[in-house]
Amino acid sequence: MSQTTTITVTGMTCGHCAQAVTGELSAVPGVTDVAVDLRAGDDSPVTITSDATLDPAAVRAAVAEAGYAVAT
Repeated sequence: MSQTTTITVTGMTCGHCAQAVTGELSAVPGVTDVAVDLRAGDDSPVTITSDATLDPAAVRAAVAEAGYAVAT
């Protein structure tokens, strides 16, 4: 059964930013889809679909690897 998690990512300004975050999050075990609602210059919601509960630390680490941060 699929699960959906929505996070807010700070600092993205363009499509390349969104692609970087999507690529890193897609590599997290269990992730099946990533949808970024890019809001350039503002916090952007990111919806992650997975086949299991995601480890929040792994999600934050993936976003950080792309060069951004998860808003708290």
